[in-house]
Amino acid sequence: MSYFSDINTISSNIAPVDYYSKNSDYTGKRNVSGGHEMVEYHENTHHRIWLNELAESYEAHWHSALEIILPLENTYTVIAHGDTIILQPGEILIVPPGEVHELNAPATGKRFIYIMNISPLTKLKGFARIASIMSHSLLVSEITHPNIYADVYDLLVQIRNEYFSNHEFAELTIQSLLLNLFVKLGENHSQQENVFTNTKPSKQKEYIQLFNDALEYIDNHYTEDISLDYIAGQTGFSKFHFSRLFKQYTGYNFSDYLCFRRIKEAEKKLENPDYSITDVAISSGFASISTFNRLFKQQKGCTPSEYRKQNSRIVNKHLK
Repeated sequence: MSYFSDINTISSNIAPVDYYSKNSDYTGKRNVSGGHEMVEYHENTHHRIWLNELAESYEAHWHSALEIILPLENTYTVIAHGDTIILQPGEILIVPPGEVHELNAPATGKRFIYIMNISPLTKLKGFARIASIMSHSLLVSEITHPNIYADVYDLLVQIRNEYFSNHEFAELTIQSLLLNLFVKLGENHSQQENVFTNTKPSKQKEYIQLFNDALEYIDNHYTEDISLDYIAGQTGFSKFHFSRLFKQYTGYNFSDYLCFRRIKEAEKKLENPDYSITDVAISSGFASISTFNRLFKQQKGCTPSEYRKQNSRIVNKHLK
């Protein structure tokens, strides 16, 4: 199957999509400096999608947007979270906001790159569960996700077609399609029989609901002093049993997930210059500014002050 020809036309009755004029303000070369990428969305949108044919590689970096990579011709190598992923044509890699990753392109090839601002969707009830699934880069292929791969692929084609259209409600449509994609991922994960290893199938659904509730609680109370003992007690598990199951369900230790959630909130607040660094730390759930600075740099590779400066340059550039 030729993936490029498969998605080069919306339908047999519509002319091929022009992938270049829409992005005439963009060279396709990404602005990575000091381990941070300054994302350039298309004018008046929360997105940037382009057909990438450049043999450009990028050092380890992160950005505040969701990135989706879909090779069409030749492979594309991504190093993220200690793993080297060699994407084959048709495979889909979803890189969550904030994850440090390295990109290595072959000498020739084509791939679609989707850069999406999903912050409006993260405020929706239930998104905490989706965030835990996408806490690290997620490979979606016919092998890893046989039940939903075709649907996810089709949704990405629809998102791309909307982006390159002049449709009046394209922005809203893209957001709805993204939400549909996230729901597919969430439902697929919940239906997997091996989410909780060594657990009877009759208990799977019960455990999934309990841990969805636990994630929802954390999402609503992460600024408070949440203890492992307390939240384990709320689920009815011992601290040891809860910790083991929580790691199976989210891929995180409880304390690491709580820190991850607080850092996500801090990133949003740092974009507002009216908040001091201390205000950001305390209002995001950190007990002290020193702890906040240490953990933020550990996760992001820069201090909160450096993060703020980097993002203020992005804002100023778009205001010019």
